[in-house]
Amino acid sequence: MSGRKVALVTGSNKGIGLAVVRALCAQYDGDVYLTARDAGRGTAAVEGLKGEGRAALFRQLDITDPGSVRAARDFFSAEYGGVDVLINNAGIALPKVHAVVNVSSVMGSIALGRCSPDLQARFRSDDITEEELVGLMERFVKDAQEGIHTQKGWPETAYGMSKTGLTTLTRIHARKLTQERPGDGILCNACCPGWVRTDMAGPNATKSPDEGAITPVYLALLPAGSKEPHGQFVSEKTVQPW
Repeated sequence: MSGRKVALVTGSNKGIGLAVVRALCAQYDGDVYLTARDAGRGTAAVEGLKGEGRAALFRQLDITDPGSVRAARDFFSAEYGGVDVLINNAGIALPKVHAVVNVSSVMGSIALGRCSPDLQARFRSDDITEEELVGLMERFVKDAQEGIHTQKGWPETAYGMSKTGLTTLTRIHARKLTQERPGDGILCNACCPGWVRTDMAGPNATKSPDEGAITPVYLALLPAGSKEPHGQFVSEKTVQPW
C-alpha cells in the first residue's frame, strides 16, 4: 500500500474537471487521479497534462456503472487505504474519504428561490433526511412528467432542481459526518465554479475552465484540522446563503 496521499476527480478528462486536475497537480502534495468513462480520452488528457509538465495519473471510472465504481473503490482502498480528497465533478461516493467537494451551481439556489414556500422550507431544513430528499426529487420528476410541476410549486428548470438536490444532499452528508464520525475531520461542501466556458455552458461564458477550478480546488486544499466551511454552499471561495 502506498503511503502517499491521493486526490480523485471524477469526470475530469475535459472542462472544469480537467482544470481542477491541472491545479491539483501543481498544488497538492500527493497523487492526483484524472478519471473518465472513456479510457482513450482520459489517457489523452493525461498525456496533454504531461506535455504541460503536470504529472496526473489515470483511472477509468464510469459513475453510472456500479461495477466500475466498485472497481475504483477496491483499487483506491488497496493502493492507498482510501481517498484523501474527492471532487465530485461528475458524482460518486467512496469510503475513507477525508475531503469531499461536490460541484453544484448557483442555478440550484435560484431554482430553490422559485419553489413554493413549503418546498423551500423542506430543502432548507436542518432535519431533512436523505430519504425525504429522494422523495422530493422523485415528486418533482413525476410532476414535471405530468406537466403539473408549476401548479405544485416547482420551478421551470430541471437542471436547477438537480443542483438544488445536490447541494441539499451535501448538507445532509455533512450533518451525518458531524454526528456519526466527529473524530474523522471530514469536510463536505458544495460549490459553484461560476459560468465557465465548457461544452455545456458555451463559448460566451465569462470564466475559463482554470478560473472555474479555483473554488473547487480551494475547498479540496483546506488546511488539515480545518473545521469550516462544512456543509456549506461556496462560490468565489465564500460561503453563500442557502
